[in-house]
Amino acid sequence: MTTPNAPRTDNTSRPVVPGDLFTRHQVISGLRALADFLEANPAVPVPEYGDTFDVFPRDCDDACSVALVNDVAELLGVAVDDDRPFGGHYTASKSFGRIAYRIVHIPDRNRREYEARMSYRDNVRVDEESAAR
Repeated sequence: MTTPNAPRTDNTSRPVVPGDLFTRHQVISGLRALADFLEANPAVPVPEYGDTFDVFPRDCDDACSVALVNDVAELLGVAVDDDRPFGGHYTASKSFGRIAYRIVHIPDRNRREYEARMSYRDNVRVDEESAAR
């Protein structure tokens, strides 16, 4: 694990883009509307163990994505979980009751390996007889 105060690698600030503000407003409004709906309709089921709101940095290289996870971890007041040495991801998360917010950096190398493996998915067929057992 690393601390949320790990130094930024790019030493730049990411400007807020107006389209991002609109998207952010829509997401926040949608979450509030969902919460109001669920509160007003107690017969509607919810996940017993809650759920996780996952965010994946986009349009960002590895260094920028790691820096964003570090920034969010600092805002959340949590440590970063770094599983990259084991082929995993770089994440920060915080629970709000049974709902969690998690930001996930998937290293570019991991993404390329996954895409390479998945490129074969249409060429592999399960034997119908074996699948029925």
